[in-house]
Amino acid sequence: MKNLRKPFALTVAMSALAVGILVSCDTDDDEVTPTTTASAGTVSITDAVSSNFKSAVTISVGTNSIVLKSNGVPDHVSPYWGSASALYEAPTLTGQIVNPGSLQEQTFVMTIPIFPAEASTKEETSLGPIGMALNGVAIYNDREGGNVPVDAGTLQSFDRSGAHSGPGGLYHYHFNGDFTSLDDANLIGFLRDGFPIYGRQDKDGTYPSDLDTNGGHTGVTADFTTPIYHYHTSNVSYLDSRFYVLKAGSYNGTKGTFTF
Repeated sequence: MKNLRKPFALTVAMSALAVGILVSCDTDDDEVTPTTTASAGTVSITDAVSSNFKSAVTISVGTNSIVLKSNGVPDHVSPYWGSASALYEAPTLTGQIVNPGSLQEQTFVMTIPIFPAEASTKEETSLGPIGMALNGVAIYNDREGGNVPVDAGTLQSFDRSGAHSGPGGLYHYHFNGDFTSLDDANLIGFLRDGFPIYGRQDKDGTYPSDLDTNGGHTGVTADFTTPIYHYHTSNVSYLDSRFYVLKAGSYNGTKGTFTF
């Protein structure tokens, strides 16, 4: 059954709690440690990567892997651009409290396998970038500094794209949003294990009921005529807000590197 999106509204008490809070979104300790899959999968992601990533992302295809480079800034409006930017947008969500500082360019380099494969042991996603959206912005999981779930106060810091900026001006998505995916089957990006992540719906417009504990399943998509494992945005409203978590739990495959 389709979940209805509920209004994003939080109490005044929560607003007071969030004032002055800068969300840390700490990174894990092994961001630059390369890992490899033991065996390759059978479906290439090269065409889907090449045809869907935006021009802000530089793509290099090697023998076994694809390297994606970006400056990590969004191609859409946000309060985190700062008032001097042409892409600045004043906060539009009820109770929204913008973190101090504006977003800054980064140097993102993500390496993923051409043929992603299921890992025999599933590794938990950790703090920091776990993937890259099609516009080059980092994708994060559902947790914050201290490795705790996003709480109601922190939720107020997200713009209508389901993103906010942390230390060093690193802008990143935790949730779905107006410029990635809402109630649809849009391709959002690729995670560090090489598998794609889509919106809440399947290609046929239904809501998948067979997702595993990591939010994915195997099937065809608008970008893959051969069945491939892929993730979906959660179909459960987060804390009764307008947002839905992009990714929680473990990687299905073995993560590649993501340096910044």
